[in-house]
Amino acid sequence: MVSRFKIKTLTEFIIERQYEYPHAKGALTRLLNDIATAAKIVNREINAAGLVDILGYKGKKNIQGEAQKKLDVFANEQFIAALKGGAECCAIASEENEKIISFENEFSEMGKYVIAIDPLDGSSNIEANVSIGTIFSIYRRKTEVGEGGKVIDLLQPGVNQVAAGYVIYGSSTMLVYTTGKGVNGFTLDPSVGIFCLSHPKMMFPDKGIIYSINEGNYIYFDEGVKQYIKYCQEDDKKTSRPYTSRYIGSLVADFHRNLIRGGIFLYPATSKAPSGKLRLLYECNPVAFIAEQAGGKASDGITRIMEKEPETLHQRSPLFIGPKLMVEKTEEFLKKYNN
Repeated sequence: MVSRFKIKTLTEFIIERQYEYPHAKGALTRLLNDIATAAKIVNREINAAGLVDILGYKGKKNIQGEAQKKLDVFANEQFIAALKGGAECCAIASEENEKIISFENEFSEMGKYVIAIDPLDGSSNIEANVSIGTIFSIYRRKTEVGEGGKVIDLLQPGVNQVAAGYVIYGSSTMLVYTTGKGVNGFTLDPSVGIFCLSHPKMMFPDKGIIYSINEGNYIYFDEGVKQYIKYCQEDDKKTSRPYTSRYIGSLVADFHRNLIRGGIFLYPATSKAPSGKLRLLYECNPVAFIAEQAGGKASDGITRIMEKEPETLHQRSPLFIGPKLMVEKTEEFLKKYNN
């Protein structure tokens, strides 16, 4: 008799990997499980969004000046509640909040970690039923345990991350994460509510064939980006060009597709947004960590994303991320045409 394939759950996988971080004593394991729990709740509401009063705008704006959708607010509240209740985290920086959320209670104050999170990336796509996601980044706190977390705990470069990941809510729901020992993806089985290992040891394909950029902003791009787009569109069979253009408008969805199929995501600075648009702490750094662990590269066009020193919680940055050779080719064009 042929034995059935043994399904490995997220919890089992994390516990098995605990030996890689003996100093953590299970705290990081519990923290990742808290995130997974909140993601399941958010996933449930996203799936039911068309049937309940959760679509549309809340009537307020977040710190970015963007109108908050009801589901943005719901997701933010769920992750805050889960992380506060888990007591492994002493503070959170969220896209939806101007200041850090410090958990000042006797349990959370002993937490060794802080989290930067975008609770619902790409939420402008909700009504169109397009994939959206959650992005998170985990750091060890810099202040002493025994009090609530401080801003200094969050203002750390990406190289200090101990874990990072994202959840994509699409045709299936997946959680993808790294702790610096490779990248693994888990698909949610909705019948039992468990994340199961489905994409072990994820790596970018050696040769990418996709470029992802909002070409509607073409007139606002600098010359280096314009020339790279032309390069992508040229016919050259030796380098598998022209590349295919694919752009969803959700960082999680675009990055996930490119990680699976091979491609570069570009969100450059523009004349309208000279500092870039994406947030360094809770968008660029986590996907950069994942990209590097998957054999790729993440750059702002000049500097490695994870080496940038954040000065503010909501600091923005350009982002070029994908297979190493594709990102390096982009950097060549920026250096040649922008100097």
